[in-house]
Amino acid sequence: MASVAPNKKIHKEFKAKSSHSSNRTSQHVELHPAQVSESPARQTHEEDLPPRVPNWPNIIWLAILHVGCLAAPFVFSWEAVALTVFLHWLTGGIGICLGFHRMLTHGSFQTYRPIRYLIAFIGGLAGEGSSIDWVANHRKHHAHSDQEGDPHSPHDGPWWSHMFWLAWYRGDEYHQKHIKRWAPDLLKDRYLRWIANLFIPSHFMLAGLIAVAGYAYGGWFMAASLIVWAMFVRLVFVLHATWLVNSASHMWGYRNYQTTDDSRNNWWVALITYGEGWHNNHHAYPRMAPHGHKWWEFDATYLVIRLMRACGLAWNVVDYKRGGAQH
Repeated sequence: MASVAPNKKIHKEFKAKSSHSSNRTSQHVELHPAQVSESPARQTHEEDLPPRVPNWPNIIWLAILHVGCLAAPFVFSWEAVALTVFLHWLTGGIGICLGFHRMLTHGSFQTYRPIRYLIAFIGGLAGEGSSIDWVANHRKHHAHSDQEGDPHSPHDGPWWSHMFWLAWYRGDEYHQKHIKRWAPDLLKDRYLRWIANLFIPSHFMLAGLIAVAGYAYGGWFMAASLIVWAMFVRLVFVLHATWLVNSASHMWGYRNYQTTDDSRNNWWVALITYGEGWHNNHHAYPRMAPHGHKWWEFDATYLVIRLMRACGLAWNVVDYKRGGAQH
């Protein structure tokens, strides 16, 4: 794949749109204890970093998933569509939005260890890598949002922020330093490290279970239908939905708060990401469990957190709008 250079035209457009950014202030940026921004003296500039090289495991993984989707029209079934929608919510909504993002990255609530590990495992089945890598990237994004050092800012081009940033990295040594810097709390947890190592095997295990269930229900056609839709189509849908938070929600939408970045509240991104599209709200109050701050800003993920709290499965739910941490 050819090198993806920053899009200078887009960069200029964003500079023009946000020329007043130096006057903007975050409203309430309380970070997770492990998510501490670098001081100016510790910031590393682009020219001081190792050069980017193709991240072939990521490239191959994403290419296989997208190519697999091409078979979807030939093995269509409503059963497969129903399973795809359910697994999209389970792996994307519960695994990524609730688990990787609000629970592990920001500490928006606490839960029992077995539930924490189960949700982390489910998040791995969303195809977005391990929880440790995901959290490290997202914490760095918050520390440098739309500034130098942001892993996926639209200032470097909309397609870069959407997906091309995943095709490059700075080598294994730098990657290890990166996760030690941004996710030291998760790296110390041996169970999360073990779950991280299950990333690829867990997808094969899930695919095997789906194939067996499909064959038992409707023979080889149903097995193929469920595999293509519930694995390939579902994973691609989850990936692009998540990536739209990085790209679209930093380009289009409205703002409730004056923050130091270009985060936006985008209703259609919120719809397909279970509330994550209320991105300006989130950047103003990163640790808050609810991302929807207006009555019309529906946040499906927060409803699950409230249900968990009502069942005694979640506590210390961070919500500054309703009196801080709620037990």
